[in-house]
Parts: sequence; C-alpha cells; structure tokens
Amino acid sequence: MTINHHWLSTAKRIESPNFDERTDPKDISLLVIHCISLPEGQFDTPYIDQLFCNTLNPDQHPYFATIYQLTVSAHLLIKRDGTCVQYVPFDKRAWHAGKSSYQGRERCNDFSIGIELEGTEHLAYTDAQYECLQRVIAQLLETYPTLSKQHITGHSDIAPGRKTDPGASFDWQRLK
Repeated sequence: MTINHHWLSTAKRIESPNFDERTDPKDISLLVIHCISLPEGQFDTPYIDQLFCNTLNPDQHPYFATIYQLTVSAHLLIKRDGTCVQYVPFDKRAWHAGKSSYQGRERCNDFSIGIELEGTEHLAYTDAQYECLQRVIAQLLETYPTLSKQHITGHSDIAPGRKTDPGASFDWQRLK
C-alpha cells in the first residue's frame, strides 16, 4: 500500500465531485474517523458510492429521500471486508466534517482527512477494518508529515451534539 499523487494505490477509485481546494494545501493535520451505512445497518450496497457522487435515487429507500440532495464526500471508505474506496485525493478538501471545530480551529474540512468505516455506531467494526485502518494511517503519517497519531479523532468529537459517529462500537484503544 502506497500513496501516489494523493491516491491510495490499493483503493478502488470512484471520483466524487464533492470536494474543492484546501485553504492551505500544506496543512493536512487531522484525521477524522466516521461511520456510514446506507440504509443504516445494511452493508456492501452501492448507496454510499451513490451518495458521495450525487446519484442516490430518493425512491430506493424512504431514508434516501431525506439525504439524496446532500453534497458530501469523504476521502476514503473502508468496507467491512477491509477493502478501500477513495473518493477524493488526500490533498483536496473533501466535504465530510460539516460545521466542526478541533482544538479551537473551525472548519475541520480545511485541514483534515475524512475516513469512513462501513458500519453503525452500535455494531462492532471488523478485524479487517481495523487492520486496514492501521495500515492506511501508517501510510498517511509517512506521506503527510503534518499529520500525527495525536491528532486522530472521531466525527463526534469535532461536531458534538450534532454527530455521534463512529460511536461507542469503535475501539479507540485497539486503533492505538
């Protein structure tokens, strides 16, 4: 696993239109862990790709009618089997954090990389996901010297009261 031109070599590439330029391209200093499943609790569906590419059909599921118009993305999705899908190159600003703050800095999208884990806040993540996440983080730390192990956080920590992922089912100790 390597990072070439800001793309993870082992990831399937599905380019999302939901990104833009970072305010400071050299300031990539935070990793944000998220979780997602569409519909909730269903895995290995095409719907996450569709959401991040603005092609989610609101008629496919009642919940989709409430989210299909969102323009969101993450840099990377780690599926239950440990495979990765990358939507946005790491040097660009993916739209994953929303209104957020980390250690007094607002707008976390400006300086973070967003990693989604396919899952729910209440179901344990898989061994394959933890193993892949650890390898991805090691590669990111090697490639982007402004990142550090001390600045890895959950979506819930940068958007408290608004977001709760990756949830109680995420084992932070195991990640460390």
